[in-house]
Amino acid sequence: MVWSLVFLVILTTVTRTWAKTLLAARSVRNVVTLAIAAAFLALNWGVYVYAVATDQVVEASLGYFINPLVSVGLGVLLLRERLRVGQWLAVGIAVVAVAVLTVSYGRLPWISLILAFSFGIYGLLKKQVGVGAVESLTIETAALSPIALIVMVTMGASQSSALTGGDPVTVMLLVLLGPVTAIPLLAFGGAATRIPLSTLGLMQYLTPVFQFLLGVFVFGEAMSPTRWLGFLLVWISLVVMSIDGLRNARNNRRPLDALEVIEPD
Repeated sequence: MVWSLVFLVILTTVTRTWAKTLLAARSVRNVVTLAIAAAFLALNWGVYVYAVATDQVVEASLGYFINPLVSVGLGVLLLRERLRVGQWLAVGIAVVAVAVLTVSYGRLPWISLILAFSFGIYGLLKKQVGVGAVESLTIETAALSPIALIVMVTMGASQSSALTGGDPVTVMLLVLLGPVTAIPLLAFGGAATRIPLSTLGLMQYLTPVFQFLLGVFVFGEAMSPTRWLGFLLVWISLVVMSIDGLRNARNNRRPLDALEVIEPD
């Protein structure tokens, strides 16, 4: 949180967008909405860090696989975006997948569900505000950083902080987490204000793919046959949704193409 804010302050200074940031911060509605969004972002970060630290990267990846479907559902329930038949089918398959994975884990995959819903709600709130990506993320991290600084000072005082007691490589990696975290969120924030939430949900597949591959092939996390089945159902639902999205995009282009060939009298 802190190093993300440092990176954003530098970026805002370089791009000379302080005026836009301060203008956005003058709106009480913007600040309150972005502070709530920041709370969901902090929840997402905290649970993800817990998942990585406790060797549950595969379950974390499931959360980000489910997240596009959650975004679609939020778009329907709250923004009145209409689903096509293919999208309903994809959501239905995903629900079955969660049920299968619940049986596999012997419990609800709570890490996955919290990650999916917290980031889905974060995207929804970002869309409602409509503030620029750099400005909104700067306000969010500014809201979170005082709490993070208190934690950092407390841990430093108790000699349990890797930042103050770690080796130079560890300290460098911790500092680099700022831009590594902020840059994808800037891209996400820019997209959230420009495209429908249901479309945004379709564009978030690469992150969980890499997380899953890391969990299975790098960290060696176990995958039972039932768990493979659950993930397979999730992937099928994403394929169904992607095919439906591509087909709908082609259908929407055809009327435009037809208009282009009509010459004025």
